Amino acid sequence: MNTASAPTTPSNEPRYAAIKRHIRQQIEAGHWPVHFRVPSENDLAREFGVSRMTARRALSELTDEGVLMRTQGLGTFVAEPVPAGSLLEVRNIADEVSARGHSYSSRILLLREDAAPADVARALGVPEGARLFHSIIVHCDNDLPIQWEERFTNPALAPDYLQQDFSATTPNAYLSRVAPLTEADTTVEAIAAEADVAEALVLAPHSACLQIWRRTKSRAGIVSFARLVHPGNRYRLGAQLRF
Repeated sequence: MNTASAPTTPSNEPRYAAIKRHIRQQIEAGHWPVHFRVPSENDLAREFGVSRMTARRALSELTDEGVLMRTQGLGTFVAEPVPAGSLLEVRNIADEVSARGHSYSSRILLLREDAAPADVARALGVPEGARLFHSIIVHCDNDLPIQWEERFTNPALAPDYLQQDFSATTPNAYLSRVAPLTEADTTVEAIAAEADVAEALVLAPHSACLQIWRRTKSRAGIVSFARLVHPGNRYRLGAQLRF
C-alpha cells in the first residue's frame, strides 16, 4: 500500500478537507489507480492525527462525489471515472456502456399495458385513460445500476413493444428501428430519490439524483414519454456546442 506522508496543509483548512485533497492528489498522480483499496478510516485517522469521525467524513464525501466507492465488508476503493451522457443527443445507454469497454445488463421491473395518467396523457397527446405500454427497466454498467427508466409508449406507433426481449435490447434501440426519432423534448432536474427508485439503484433513500424527462417524436407522431433517473455520483451530462 502506498502510504505517502500527509501533505502540508494551510492552517485554516479543515482536517477532513486535507484528507480529501491528499486522496485526490494520490489518484491524480497515478499512485492510486482505479479499484485501488484506499487506507481505512483508522489508518487515515492515525496518519493525519484526527478522529475516526473526521476520516469517515472525508471518505463519505468523496464517495458521494463519485471519487471513491465503498463495499460493505471489503473497504473503500478508487472508483472508475463517472460515465457521461450527452444533453444534446438521444443515445442508447447500452451503446454508451459498451463504448467504455464495459458490460451492459438490465433488470426489467415492469412491462405491461396500463391506462394513461393525466400528465402522461397530456405529454403523449392522447385521452386520459387511453391504453399505453408501460415499462420500468434498470440499466447497469458492469452490474452497477446507472439508470432507472420508466417509459410510456404509444401502442399505435410501436405495436410490438410488449413482445420485445428488453434483456437483449433496450427500448431506445427498439423504438429507433420501428419509429425513427425526428425530435426530442428534454428537461433535466436534480431530485432526491424516492424509496422505490433508490432501492432499484442501490442507493440510500433520498440520495441526490439527476432526473431527465424526455418526450420523443417520429414523423408519425409522439412515440414515448420517459423518465430517466441517474445516481448523482455515478453519472453526469455534458454538451458540446460549436459556433
